[in-house]
Amino acid sequence: MDRRNFIKKAAATALSGVASIELANSHISANTFLNEKKNFSVSARAITMWDFSWLERRWAGAGYEDWDEALDQLAERGYNAVRIDAYPHLIAKNSTKKWMLNEVWNQQVWGSPDLNEVQIQPNLNKFLEKCRTRDIKVGLSSWYRQDTDNTVMTITTPEIMADCWIKTLKSIEADGLLDAVMFVDLCNEWPGNLWAPYFSSQYPHVVWGQWYKEESLKWMKTALKIMKEEYPEMPFLFSFDYGDVEKYNEVDTSFLDLYEHHIWMVHQNNSEFYKAVGYKDGQFSPQAYKSVVANAEKLYREKPQYWQQLLVDKIEQMAKVARQNKRLVVTTECWGIVDYKDWPLLDWGWVKELCELGTITAANTGVWIGIATSNFCGPQFVGMWRDIEWHKRLTNIIKNSPIDKTIISNKTVQKLLKRI
Repeated sequence: MDRRNFIKKAAATALSGVASIELANSHISANTFLNEKKNFSVSARAITMWDFSWLERRWAGAGYEDWDEALDQLAERGYNAVRIDAYPHLIAKNSTKKWMLNEVWNQQVWGSPDLNEVQIQPNLNKFLEKCRTRDIKVGLSSWYRQDTDNTVMTITTPEIMADCWIKTLKSIEADGLLDAVMFVDLCNEWPGNLWAPYFSSQYPHVVWGQWYKEESLKWMKTALKIMKEEYPEMPFLFSFDYGDVEKYNEVDTSFLDLYEHHIWMVHQNNSEFYKAVGYKDGQFSPQAYKSVVANAEKLYREKPQYWQQLLVDKIEQMAKVARQNKRLVVTTECWGIVDYKDWPLLDWGWVKELCELGTITAANTGVWIGIATSNFCGPQFVGMWRDIEWHKRLTNIIKNSPIDKTIISNKTVQKLLKRI
């Protein structure tokens, strides 16, 4: 079966509710759905990540200058959830101040490529109101953007982190908008040093992806305990980036209301793909993208089924541990390559192919309550954004993927489902 026919058949079976998907040259049995249908109800939301771009990319032509237009386009493509940065540390300090932010990078097109000024409130609540009007649920997170005064480094304890988030939620609650919030992720890709420098400065031996280390667990549990006491009906979590998903079985993760795990093919097998491409140091150096141009698609096309299998295996492994721990999963950053953009000699075709496979595979597991089609689903990624029919086809699959009843009977999971 060639790749195009496989994806077409996989999409069709996903819409029928088939419980699992296998790679090309494997059969997909319709009887699977007939046998398992009784175990399913509730459907996933099609979610996208608008990170800090929703507020920072508002200059002419940046994609988010007109929120009504951007959200209408999102809804047109079939998405009904979005994950954004709520800037909790800046709200806690001064919610209406105009903050000058440093750039995270100038090679990527998330956020701003240079110094930029933002005002969090009342803009956050204005955006939430527009989302609620369109039945677009909002996952709140934070990349802890660095302002010119380095306010982020004042988060020296988990208690301070919790206080920042409580003040943020109270500022939302004051305008009656808490019902627009789907979940709260206290820190993106914890405990990565780029997003949690306040933690890594104290515990430099706990590196990116090592959320399961003792110091990390203690911090998370302390912060989440405070949050849950203040807002017992709100789902809380920390999101994680790649790493060994078996760690969910090796440590007690009952303090997490759901899993937000980011999965990419390029990180599998110890980042085998990226190492072969020669991609590294992609924040400020153009050489990283020169390596992608020269090597990435060529490498993928040489043995596509090998790279596809790495992705499918990781998704199915994540589904297995989620099912074992009675937790639902949200993935907002995924499925093929991490860093990409509209650029000379970069084609979106192979990226979309992997993203389609990842989306369908996740949808068929029965454990994902929020599924992204990629981490490029925003108006600034023109080559990905303009293919409206591609988005509509995949979001239709996502929103018709029911959730395993053996998971949704869990009391913690029910808290999340009330917000869906």
